[in-house]
Amino acid sequence: MSPVSILAFLGILVVLIVVHEFGHFIVARLSGVRVLEFGIGFPPRVWGAKWGDTIFSVNLLPLGGFVRLLGEEDPSDPRSLAAKPRPVRLLVLISGSFVNLVLPIFLFAVAFLFPREVPVSLTHIVEVFPDSPAEEAGLQPNDVILGINGERIRNSGELGREIRLNMGNTVDLRVRRPTEQFQGVGGGEILQIPVKARFNNEAPTGIRIRGDPVAFTEKDSVTVLQAVPRGWEETINSLRLARNQVWSWFQGSGGPQVAGPVGIAQATDEAVGEVGWRVLLDIAAVLSINLGIINLLPLPMLDGGRVAFLLLEVARRGKRIAPEREALVHMIGFAAMISLAVVVTYFDVLRIFSGESLFR
Repeated sequence: MSPVSILAFLGILVVLIVVHEFGHFIVARLSGVRVLEFGIGFPPRVWGAKWGDTIFSVNLLPLGGFVRLLGEEDPSDPRSLAAKPRPVRLLVLISGSFVNLVLPIFLFAVAFLFPREVPVSLTHIVEVFPDSPAEEAGLQPNDVILGINGERIRNSGELGREIRLNMGNTVDLRVRRPTEQFQGVGGGEILQIPVKARFNNEAPTGIRIRGDPVAFTEKDSVTVLQAVPRGWEETINSLRLARNQVWSWFQGSGGPQVAGPVGIAQATDEAVGEVGWRVLLDIAAVLSINLGIINLLPLPMLDGGRVAFLLLEVARRGKRIAPEREALVHMIGFAAMISLAVVVTYFDVLRIFSGESLFR
């Protein structure tokens, strides 16, 4: 891996963590909650400085970050988090993930301001799988896909992405089918064929496609006024892709491919080598979305785990779990998270030394 790409990835990771923790920090301060420490990385501490009531620290393990609030489980101090009303506590807990889910709008918007050369080539169907939605709809090998849902398709990558965006729905494919009279490029019968896109990560519609060599490229650029709406649309589409992929796992279509910081750094290096440095903004936006979603999962130590205890308190009609018990659960969750990170990193390093890619 290129040292420059590694440093770029680490820079992205630090920025996203700082943004996430700043969301907690600012909402906590505005709510009157005392912030004891704002930390980047996990202890042991490498450096720290106190400003007001808060210690700002840099820690040795670069696997995350934290904001340590007064009385996260103990309501005995009026400035503690636990002493605040439940709506305030909920806002403080979800504010980090909220910022991570909003930030990609602006990251994608900035990325769209840089002109991109989009490859244009024909996309052929080379195989229609038996008992698939494509076979049922009447698609055939050698059909050329020209568009989907009324939009032009410029390459096979765009087609695959649009199909995955529409899993669970019927997509309208515009295809050109060669005929006996027209077998050459540009000839044939134009058909509109509706096809069901099932929840299947390998073949949602049941076709295998091949893209021709790139014929030419088109410049894709937007104005400043168009950038933010495009950023919003891309963020929503990224969330839809994530939702569809997870739902496909539940439908029995494969399972998640787990990667830690080392694996993601490898993927960043490969993407930069293939597309260029502009892709770093896209990577940062996708990582921010993942960070926001993961932190909302109801797992101990994560924001979602603390929200789960808050909801349990509501279900118990205001009766709290004993502070020492909640703290123990989060401590166990922290140990499990660190252990998992070590195991995943080990396999990421093995993959890199064996010359394998995260994408294959």
